[in-house]
Amino acid sequence: MFASRNFLFAKSAAAPVVVGGKLFMWGNNQIGQLGLNDTVNRSSPVQMGSLTTWSKLSTGNQTLAISTTGQLWSWGFNFYGECGLGDTVNRSSPVQVGALTNWKIPTSGSYNSLCTKTDGTLWNWGSNSFGQLGLGNTTSYSSPKQIGSLTNWVIADSNPQGGKFCLATDTSGKLFAWGQNNAGQLGLGDQINRSSPVQIGALTNWATPSAGQISSLCVKTDGTLWVWGGNYYGNLGLGNTTSYSSPKQLGALTNWATPASDNFSLCVKTDGTLWAWGQNSYGGPLGLGNLTSYSSPKQVGALTNWLTPKRGGSRSLCLKTDGTLWTWGAKFRYGLGLGNYVSYSSPKQIGALTTWIVPAAGGQTGGCIQT
Repeated sequence: MFASRNFLFAKSAAAPVVVGGKLFMWGNNQIGQLGLNDTVNRSSPVQMGSLTTWSKLSTGNQTLAISTTGQLWSWGFNFYGECGLGDTVNRSSPVQVGALTNWKIPTSGSYNSLCTKTDGTLWNWGSNSFGQLGLGNTTSYSSPKQIGSLTNWVIADSNPQGGKFCLATDTSGKLFAWGQNNAGQLGLGDQINRSSPVQIGALTNWATPSAGQISSLCVKTDGTLWVWGGNYYGNLGLGNTTSYSSPKQLGALTNWATPASDNFSLCVKTDGTLWAWGQNSYGGPLGLGNLTSYSSPKQVGALTNWLTPKRGGSRSLCLKTDGTLWTWGAKFRYGLGLGNYVSYSSPKQIGALTTWIVPAAGGQTGGCIQT
């Protein structure tokens, strides 16, 4: 399952196999975002229900999950309608969003939610104060609304910790941005908010975007890494704290693969190494064994089996190719899932299982699907 690391650029004519499993949650549960029908925090992973058909997951103040049959479920904070259920009532247990079965990849933003469908359409809902829903206005919606009429969206991302903007790529390799732009995080060369998707430049080789709180990262199909936006903590990795409103290449390497951006940044390379930079003062989310912030990438240990990094405020979560799950950073609300209330500045394994497949971290909540 984890044998190949060239997953980012692989293409196949065959239909993808949708793998399902059990869903485990932990961390902050003050508003029911763990889906356990209560508001009790959990310091260790707890299985949510008895279903074994969960396939995709995104956590934050609201949690989104998709089943192997394409159904979309949501729960947690819903003050702005970010659960997509047509109201603003919080939920402590999963509720299906509509009756459709063609949902594909969910993203829990900061009081808004995004999700692509298998038909290539992109949908958004929740808070819209900066136009982050991409609908051409600043009206909030408590039910999913389609962004435009295009059917070629691939990856969309928004930050669950405080970012109020979105990034998305399409099948032609174009990159689009919209929402809040006070620090140039849209990459459009200015600081003007946008309420509809706007293409960043004219290039068609963008692959994997990651939206931070006030900054952005994106890997291109050639393996280069590009950064822009607010850089107050050195989170762009350019060796300074200068903010940029247009994309800047980070170094000259061509082996970057999977980015995760917040006020700090993580990125796995094609060789399986993990690199981190940016703000590190709260609990050590860079995983470097200290609380020192860095404005250039630093390798996390010497291992070469890292696979999928996730950012979660002041903590990190990462899946390895051997199916183990690792975490580090700030202890807030038991979000590390290690059974205690302790911060760690170096990676710690969550349990001993080797069957984890889909990790998620957002706000002070963590989750992972297990086969």
